[in-house]
Amino acid sequence: MNILNFVHAFFSDSAHWHGYDGIPTRFWEHIGYSLEALAYSAVIGLPIGVLTGHYGRGGNALALIATAGRALPTFGLLVLLTILLGFSLVPVMVPLVVLAVPPILVTTYEALRSVDPSPVDAARGMGMSESRILFQVELPVALPLILSGLRSAAIQIVSTATIAAYVGLGGLGRYIIDGLYQRSYEKVVGGATLVAGLALATLAVFWAVGRFAVSPGVRRGA
Repeated sequence: MNILNFVHAFFSDSAHWHGYDGIPTRFWEHIGYSLEALAYSAVIGLPIGVLTGHYGRGGNALALIATAGRALPTFGLLVLLTILLGFSLVPVMVPLVVLAVPPILVTTYEALRSVDPSPVDAARGMGMSESRILFQVELPVALPLILSGLRSAAIQIVSTATIAAYVGLGGLGRYIIDGLYQRSYEKVVGGATLVAGLALATLAVFWAVGRFAVSPGVRRGA
């Protein structure tokens, strides 16, 4: 059987659409894990990136943190935390957040630093406070790049959240892990197809957010 036959066999099986192991259940579990990890990552990465980018300090430290975060093996960290903390959602969230914070952090910093200094200087000359300059001048211009960092982090999380299945949790990774154990390759291919589809859907969501959140003038300039 080729891959297309595996895909057809998986999605045409009615048993895969019902119950606790059905595609809708696993799909929403995967989205839940991904959204939670992205929320934690944004809460950590965005404020630090915005402040360091606004004041122009800490760029070298952020690059070091990003390099260290990318160097950590996600699966190895999952296994270590599972041994230390037991089987729970925490050992899954920590590696996903460690994976997602660097692109958010670095891209947000670079987005603020790339803002044309002329309007910023003009705003200071008009007597605007630093907070008003940040929220009314810099962030609207930097928003496209900030969203690109969030998009990159979200796609990495969606693709890696399959590790939840290694510690007995759900999500789309359940099909991949169970399929390998059962030698059911239609499950493996079906699970991988769902993860890839969700990653593409994530791209579409961020494209739509960018269309609505970024002003047309900034979007054309970008």
